[in-house]
Amino acid sequence: MPRLLIVLGPTAVGKSDYAIAKALEYGSPVISCDSRQIYKEMTIGTAVPDASQLSAVKHYFIQTESVTRLYSAGDYERDAIDLIERLFAEGHDTLVMAGGSMMYIDAVCKGLDNMPEGNGEVRAELWRRVSEEGLESLVEQLRILDPVSCDSIELTNPQRVVRTLEGCLTSGRPFSSFKTGNVKHRNFVIEKTGLSRPREVLYDRIDNRVVSMMEAGLLSEARTLLPLRHLTALQTVGYRELFDYLDGRISLDEAVRLIQRNTRHYAKRQLTWWRRDADIRWIEI
Repeated sequence: MPRLLIVLGPTAVGKSDYAIAKALEYGSPVISCDSRQIYKEMTIGTAVPDASQLSAVKHYFIQTESVTRLYSAGDYERDAIDLIERLFAEGHDTLVMAGGSMMYIDAVCKGLDNMPEGNGEVRAELWRRVSEEGLESLVEQLRILDPVSCDSIELTNPQRVVRTLEGCLTSGRPFSSFKTGNVKHRNFVIEKTGLSRPREVLYDRIDNRVVSMMEAGLLSEARTLLPLRHLTALQTVGYRELFDYLDGRISLDEAVRLIQRNTRHYAKRQLTWWRRDADIRWIEI
């Protein structure tokens, strides 16, 4: 059977270069599975592959959508599986996928349940409440509407709380009731390679990357996107902190420190998520 090789790992570990090397080895493009690099307007803060990397091999799902469009993991599952099957039909025997978005990777490997459609107006109202009332207000409402989800999601993650509560409000049902856990069959073999580094090395790479992003103009990019800050795509580390700076809530030095800290926390969550997966072959680089 044809093979899909998924290169995964925490942010800043070095997935892009490793995936490009594998893609050149197998004559494959790189299929990105990054839920933020897919947006056209978010270049610096998402560490989009640079020009030399993009020219080395063909990349898919890099800056193909606008932040104004709600692009879900379900959308990615549909589009990615269509692309993968087409590329295999064209003669590829191995394809390389790379990224750090846990939900996108699960969507390809396992498939997602048929979740309720999103509602932009409800979502915008929930984000307004997060800003004005705090996240705990939404968590308390979610505990009433869907206690099962409260036991299974990270209640300190605003995106997860908003998405889950939005599902409850738009469907009239607990969001957890849509989850069946059924794994979809794929017509190809999936192999997962996880990249890791010693923690102190990874954290240094994260901190240095944030400094490089600031030097490359991340603040200007965030200022341009400030009017769109309510959109789901922009509830992202690197942008949220700079929006707070632009609002005058914190200093620029504090914003940079928080971006570094929150990115390290995100890397830790990624590793915690994947350590449960016995199918991943880990490589320290």
